[in-house]
Amino acid sequence: MSLEERLRKWLELEREAREVRRRMADWDFIRRQPPRLRAALVYYVETGDIRTSAKLSGLELEDFRELLRRANVPVVV
Repeated sequence: MSLEERLRKWLELEREAREVRRRMADWDFIRRQPPRLRAALVYYVETGDIRTSAKLSGLELEDFRELLRRANVPVVV
């Protein structure tokens, strides 16, 4: 498999994961959060970058994971 094919496959997997996160997220819950938490949740839904999202939220990683659970956002790897 060429580098270009691997990149194309990786980008497709990322797109699919983003769609799953978008579809399963409880957007009403997310919209009710304070701006900083809301922004971090949306950032995670769009990127899947849990560490940066946790830093943006100001929460510890485990606390941010709990927030993701409450927002019904799956951790897709």
